[in-house]
Amino acid sequence: MTQPLIDSASLAAALASSRPPLLLDCRARLDDSDAGRALWQAGHLPGSRHLALEHDLSGPAGEGGRHPLPAQDAFTAVIRRLGITPDVPVVVYDDRGGQLAAARAWWMLACWAGHPEVRVLDGGLPAWQAIDGALEAGEVATSAPSDWRPRFDDGAWVEAADIMPEQSALLDARAMPRFRGEVEPIDAVAGHIPGARCRPSADNLASDGRFKPAVQLAAELADIDTQAADGLIAYCGSGVTACHDILAYAVVGKPLPRLYAGSWSDWIHDPDRPVATGE
Repeated sequence: MTQPLIDSASLAAALASSRPPLLLDCRARLDDSDAGRALWQAGHLPGSRHLALEHDLSGPAGEGGRHPLPAQDAFTAVIRRLGITPDVPVVVYDDRGGQLAAARAWWMLACWAGHPEVRVLDGGLPAWQAIDGALEAGEVATSAPSDWRPRFDDGAWVEAADIMPEQSALLDARAMPRFRGEVEPIDAVAGHIPGARCRPSADNLASDGRFKPAVQLAAELADIDTQAADGLIAYCGSGVTACHDILAYAVVGKPLPRLYAGSWSDWIHDPDRPVATGE
């Protein structure tokens, strides 16, 4: 797999090269489904296209959770509309260190759809602005649609039926207070899946919003039990920030956890599924 991060200086050089990447602006706000597009229209990296968490990177909310994966055909239509092909590199970015929702886009394109060259802009929009990178506002010219039909890897994600609490090795990317069940600002039930370990996605980042050095990340991730025969399963509230934990494993070159796409918002739809609180 391609090294999954690119820094702002390297992106600037790539954009000026003979093989510039396609830029996708993935900014999102969980409390406002239209905020990402408004942010993009107000100012974005030159030529970048908007990729919406709610409309492009998710299927309809319901029993599959708040942000279930879209159907393969639906995401293929998004890919084609944006002109994405496996021959053109892609760089995705947001303004939350990759958490909302660049890591989700990276996972869907690279891990699920199998695009060979997808990178996340390390530090996102703030890092680009820190090197005085140019921004533009308003709409951009649409690119020619592609005819790429990805070969999706459905082994990269799991459903609730694939999870056996206390036996599966589960990694919860939510903040510790939500994991412990002390607060729950979004979902109807507080707590976590029994047996899960908490690795908040924010812990993958340094104070400047960039990923921690790979050596430091590797040491921190080494403390997480990975003894399950089928490896780790990452989840969060709705399958978005869990992709950030998966991205952290890619940064350090470790085997990637599978994504529980429905995550906590799907798990609690069935009142018979067990719920744990505390640590």
